[in-house]
Amino acid sequence: QVQLVESGGGLVQAGGSLRLSCAASGSIFRPNAMGWYRQAPGKQRELVARITDIGTTSYPDSVKGRFTISRDNAKNTVYLQMNSLKPEDTAVYYCNAWVVGTTTAYWGQGTQVTVSS
Repeated sequence: QVQLVESGGGLVQAGGSLRLSCAASGSIFRPNAMGWYRQAPGKQRELVARITDIGTTSYPDSVKGRFTISRDNAKNTVYLQMNSLKPEDTAVYYCNAWVVGTTTAYWGQGTQVTVSS
């Protein structure tokens, strides 16, 4: 059974930076993609960044140029570097892993990111 454990959330002032980490225990079949979603109160969960196991990345316009996703396949870990944070980035951030071409997906427990103005 794959488990995802996030770390690195917290409180930061607008304009600041945070780095989230997500470590996966167990093996995830390939091809796969790992990513980060976020959910703010009263809003739907939305994709923040995704990276495939060969390093292809994708971002929505809302975070492009500010957030960078990376992964270390040897450590089964994915990172999210968040710069120039804005109050609207405040949300619970969830790590996700997905086996491409299947319905198999795993979720972390979430980590709170709060950006003060």
